[in-house]
Amino acid sequence: MTRKVKSNTSISNSYLEALRAINGWTTVSDWAIKVGEMFPELLEKANKEAKNHKRPSTGIREIAARISSWVSTDGFAGKIEVDESERPKRVRILSEEAASHYQERSLEEDLEPLTRAQRIKTDEEALGTKEKYRIAELDTIIKQLKEFFNLDFELEHAKAILNSTDPGKHHPDNLQLLLKSHNRLKSNSNWDRFTLQEQIEYIKAVVQVQKLVSAKMKIDLHDEVIGSIIERLKLVY
Repeated sequence: MTRKVKSNTSISNSYLEALRAINGWTTVSDWAIKVGEMFPELLEKANKEAKNHKRPSTGIREIAARISSWVSTDGFAGKIEVDESERPKRVRILSEEAASHYQERSLEEDLEPLTRAQRIKTDEEALGTKEKYRIAELDTIIKQLKEFFNLDFELEHAKAILNSTDPGKHHPDNLQLLLKSHNRLKSNSNWDRFTLQEQIEYIKAVVQVQKLVSAKMKIDLHDEVIGSIIERLKLVY
Protein backbone atom coordinates (compact mmCIF):
# COMPACT_ATOMS: atom_id res chain seq x y z
CA MET A 1 0.00 0.00 0.00
CA THR A 2 2.81 2.43 0.95
CA ARG A 3 4.63 1.66 -2.30
CA LYS A 4 1.49 2.48 -4.32
CA VAL A 5 0.98 5.83 -2.62
CA LYS A 6 4.63 6.71 -3.30
CA SER A 7 4.22 5.73 -6.94
CA ASN A 8 1.12 7.87 -7.32
CA THR A 9 2.91 10.79 -5.67
CA SER A 10 5.79 10.42 -8.09
CA ILE A 11 3.41 10.32 -11.06
CA SER A 12 1.55 13.34 -9.73
CA ASN A 13 4.81 15.29 -9.46
CA SER A 14 5.66 14.37 -13.04
CA TYR A 15 2.27 15.62 -14.20
CA LEU A 16 2.83 18.90 -12.37
CA GLU A 17 6.28 19.25 -13.90
CA ALA A 18 4.72 18.90 -17.36
CA LEU A 19 2.10 21.52 -16.54
CA ARG A 20 4.82 23.83 -15.23
CA ALA A 21 6.63 23.47 -18.55
CA ILE A 22 3.52 24.63 -20.41
CA ASN A 23 3.59 27.80 -18.25
CA GLY A 24 0.07 29.07 -18.87
CA TRP A 25 -3.56 28.07 -19.26
CA THR A 26 -4.11 24.78 -21.05
CA THR A 27 -6.61 21.96 -21.39
CA VAL A 28 -6.39 18.54 -19.78
CA SER A 29 -5.87 17.01 -23.23
CA ASP A 30 -2.89 19.22 -24.07
CA TRP A 31 -1.53 18.66 -20.56
CA ALA A 32 -1.66 14.89 -21.15
CA ILE A 33 0.15 15.28 -24.46
CA LYS A 34 2.91 17.26 -22.73
CA VAL A 35 3.23 14.51 -20.11
CA GLY A 36 3.71 11.97 -22.89
CA GLU A 37 6.39 14.13 -24.53
CA MET A 38 8.35 14.74 -21.33
CA PHE A 39 7.90 11.34 -19.71
CA PRO A 40 7.88 8.62 -22.41
CA GLU A 41 8.07 5.91 -19.73
CA LEU A 42 4.69 7.06 -18.35
CA LEU A 43 3.24 7.10 -21.86
CA GLU A 44 4.58 3.59 -22.53
CA LYS A 45 2.98 2.31 -19.31
CA ALA A 46 -0.30 4.05 -20.19
CA ASN A 47 -0.27 2.52 -23.67
CA LYS A 48 0.02 -0.96 -22.13
CA GLU A 49 -2.91 -0.20 -19.81
CA ALA A 50 -4.95 1.04 -22.77
CA LYS A 51 -4.53 -2.28 -24.59
CA ASN A 52 -6.30 -4.06 -21.73
CA HIS A 53 -9.43 -1.93 -22.02
CA LYS A 54 -12.54 -3.34 -23.66
CA ARG A 55 -13.20 -0.02 -25.36
CA PRO A 56 -10.60 1.42 -27.77
CA SER A 57 -8.21 3.71 -25.93
CA THR A 58 -4.72 5.18 -26.11
CA GLY A 59 -2.02 5.99 -23.64
CA ILE A 60 -2.70 9.72 -23.95
CA ARG A 61 -6.38 9.12 -23.20
CA GLU A 62 -5.42 7.10 -20.12
CA ILE A 63 -3.15 9.88 -18.86
CA ALA A 64 -5.80 12.52 -19.59
CA ALA A 65 -8.41 10.46 -17.74
CA ARG A 66 -6.18 10.17 -14.68
CA ILE A 67 -5.40 13.91 -14.74
CA SER A 68 -9.09 14.74 -15.11
CA SER A 69 -9.97 12.47 -12.19
CA TRP A 70 -7.33 14.02 -9.95
CA VAL A 71 -8.42 17.54 -10.92
CA SER A 72 -12.07 16.69 -10.18
CA THR A 73 -11.23 15.22 -6.76
CA ASP A 74 -8.82 18.04 -5.82
CA GLY A 75 -5.82 15.75 -6.15
CA PHE A 76 -3.77 18.79 -7.17
CA ALA A 77 -5.35 21.07 -4.55
CA GLY A 78 -3.26 24.16 -3.85
CA LYS A 79 -0.96 23.46 -6.79
CA ILE A 80 -3.11 24.27 -9.81
CA GLU A 81 -5.88 26.70 -10.68
CA VAL A 82 -8.95 25.50 -12.57
CA ASP A 83 -11.13 27.65 -14.82
CA GLU A 84 -14.49 25.95 -15.46
CA SER A 85 -16.12 28.94 -17.16
CA GLU A 86 -15.40 27.32 -20.52
CA ARG A 87 -15.62 23.80 -21.94
CA PRO A 88 -13.31 22.04 -21.93
CA LYS A 89 -12.10 23.46 -18.63
CA ARG A 90 -8.64 24.96 -18.47
CA VAL A 91 -5.91 24.58 -15.87
CA ARG A 92 -2.59 26.20 -15.01
CA ILE A 93 0.19 25.74 -12.49
CA LEU A 94 0.34 28.01 -9.45
CA SER A 95 3.49 29.59 -8.08
CA GLU A 96 3.97 29.36 -4.30
CA GLU A 97 2.78 32.95 -3.87
CA ALA A 98 -0.18 32.48 -6.21
CA ALA A 99 -1.06 29.21 -4.48
CA SER A 100 -1.28 31.00 -1.13
CA HIS A 101 -3.61 33.68 -2.55
CA TYR A 102 -5.64 31.03 -4.36
CA GLN A 103 -6.17 29.04 -1.17
CA GLU A 104 -7.23 32.17 0.70
CA ARG A 105 -9.65 33.09 -2.07
CA SER A 106 -11.05 29.55 -2.18
CA LEU A 107 -11.62 29.63 1.57
CA GLU A 108 -13.44 32.96 1.29
CA GLU A 109 -15.63 31.56 -1.51
CA ASP A 110 -16.43 28.46 0.56
CA LEU A 111 -17.46 30.62 3.52
CA GLU A 112 -19.44 33.13 1.46
CA PRO A 113 -22.76 31.25 1.71
CA LEU A 114 -22.55 31.29 5.51
CA THR A 115 -21.72 34.99 5.58
CA ARG A 116 -24.47 35.81 3.09
CA ALA A 117 -27.04 33.75 4.98
CA GLN A 118 -26.17 35.47 8.27
CA ARG A 119 -26.48 38.95 6.78
CA ILE A 120 -29.80 38.07 5.13
CA LYS A 121 -31.09 36.73 8.44
CA THR A 122 -30.05 39.92 10.25
CA ASP A 123 -31.66 42.14 7.61
CA GLU A 124 -34.88 40.08 7.59
CA GLU A 125 -35.33 40.71 11.31
CA ALA A 126 -35.70 44.43 10.56
CA LEU A 127 -38.24 43.97 7.74
CA GLY A 128 -41.91 44.76 8.15
CA THR A 129 -44.79 42.57 6.98
CA LYS A 130 -45.13 44.42 3.66
CA GLU A 131 -41.44 44.03 2.80
CA LYS A 132 -41.50 40.32 3.68
CA TYR A 133 -44.61 39.87 1.52
CA ARG A 134 -42.94 41.57 -1.45
CA ILE A 135 -39.91 39.26 -1.18
CA ALA A 136 -42.15 36.20 -0.87
CA GLU A 137 -44.04 37.27 -4.01
CA LEU A 138 -40.78 37.74 -5.95
CA ASP A 139 -39.71 34.25 -4.88
CA THR A 140 -43.06 32.88 -6.09
CA ILE A 141 -42.69 34.62 -9.46
CA ILE A 142 -39.28 33.01 -9.92
CA LYS A 143 -40.75 29.58 -9.10
CA GLN A 144 -43.54 30.12 -11.63
CA LEU A 145 -41.12 31.14 -14.37
CA LYS A 146 -39.20 27.93 -13.68
CA GLU A 147 -42.23 25.66 -13.36
CA PHE A 148 -44.15 26.86 -16.41
CA PHE A 149 -41.42 28.06 -18.77
CA ASN A 150 -38.21 26.35 -17.59
CA LEU A 151 -36.52 29.72 -17.05
CA ASP A 152 -33.76 29.81 -14.41
CA PHE A 153 -34.08 33.18 -12.71
CA GLU A 154 -32.66 34.03 -9.29
CA LEU A 155 -33.52 36.69 -6.76
CA GLU A 156 -30.47 38.94 -6.86
CA HIS A 157 -29.24 41.89 -4.78
CA ALA A 158 -28.51 44.84 -7.07
CA LYS A 159 -26.10 46.15 -4.45
CA ALA A 160 -24.41 42.92 -3.45
CA ILE A 161 -24.60 42.20 0.25
CA LEU A 162 -21.02 40.89 0.12
CA ASN A 163 -19.60 43.80 -1.84
CA SER A 164 -16.34 44.75 -0.12
CA THR A 165 -16.71 48.54 -0.36
CA ASP A 166 -20.44 49.32 -0.48
CA PRO A 167 -22.53 46.32 0.64
CA GLY A 168 -26.27 46.36 0.09
CA LYS A 169 -29.16 45.18 2.25
CA HIS A 170 -31.56 42.28 1.92
CA HIS A 171 -34.57 44.46 1.17
CA PRO A 172 -37.16 44.29 -1.64
CA ASP A 173 -36.00 47.68 -2.96
CA ASN A 174 -32.58 46.12 -3.53
CA LEU A 175 -33.82 42.95 -5.23
CA GLN A 176 -34.24 42.13 -8.90
CA LEU A 177 -34.64 39.04 -11.09
CA LEU A 178 -31.61 37.85 -13.03
CA LEU A 179 -30.87 34.71 -14.99
CA LYS A 180 -28.52 32.42 -13.08
CA SER A 181 -25.81 32.83 -15.72
CA HIS A 182 -25.98 36.63 -15.48
CA ASN A 183 -26.01 36.48 -11.69
CA ARG A 184 -22.80 34.41 -11.73
CA LEU A 185 -21.12 37.02 -13.91
CA LYS A 186 -22.30 39.85 -11.66
CA SER A 187 -21.00 38.07 -8.55
CA ASN A 188 -20.39 40.57 -5.72
CA SER A 189 -20.25 43.68 -7.88
CA ASN A 190 -22.85 46.45 -7.53
CA TRP A 191 -25.25 47.31 -10.34
CA ASP A 192 -27.94 49.92 -10.61
CA ARG A 193 -31.20 48.12 -9.88
CA PHE A 194 -33.51 47.59 -12.83
CA THR A 195 -36.36 50.03 -13.04
CA LEU A 196 -39.72 48.27 -13.23
CA GLN A 197 -39.83 48.81 -16.99
CA GLU A 198 -36.28 47.53 -17.43
CA GLN A 199 -37.09 44.44 -15.35
CA ILE A 200 -40.18 43.73 -17.48
CA GLU A 201 -38.24 44.22 -20.72
CA TYR A 202 -35.49 41.91 -19.44
CA ILE A 203 -37.96 39.13 -18.62
CA LYS A 204 -39.74 39.56 -21.96
CA ALA A 205 -36.42 39.40 -23.81
CA VAL A 206 -35.53 36.13 -22.04
CA VAL A 207 -38.96 34.73 -22.87
CA GLN A 208 -38.52 35.77 -26.51
CA VAL A 209 -35.24 33.83 -26.72
CA GLN A 210 -36.91 30.83 -25.08
CA LYS A 211 -39.62 30.91 -27.76
CA LEU A 212 -37.01 30.07 -30.39
CA VAL A 213 -36.50 26.63 -28.82
CA SER A 214 -39.80 26.17 -26.96
CA ALA A 215 -41.19 23.65 -29.46
CA LYS A 216 -38.10 21.44 -29.20
CA MET A 217 -38.24 21.67 -25.39
CA LYS A 218 -42.00 21.04 -25.40
CA ILE A 219 -42.72 24.27 -23.52
CA ASP A 220 -45.96 26.18 -24.02
CA LEU A 221 -45.05 29.84 -23.64
CA HIS A 222 -48.61 31.02 -23.18
CA ASP A 223 -48.71 34.81 -23.53
CA GLU A 224 -51.60 35.21 -21.09
CA VAL A 225 -49.74 33.38 -18.34
CA ILE A 226 -46.60 35.45 -18.95
CA GLY A 227 -48.74 38.59 -18.88
CA SER A 228 -50.30 37.51 -15.61
CA ILE A 229 -46.88 36.94 -14.02
CA ILE A 230 -45.70 40.37 -15.15
CA GLU A 231 -48.84 42.02 -13.71
CA ARG A 232 -48.08 40.26 -10.43
CA LEU A 233 -44.54 41.60 -10.59
CA LYS A 234 -45.80 45.16 -11.04
CA LEU A 235 -47.64 45.00 -7.71
CA VAL A 236 -44.57 44.16 -5.60
CA TYR A 237 -41.47 45.31 -7.49
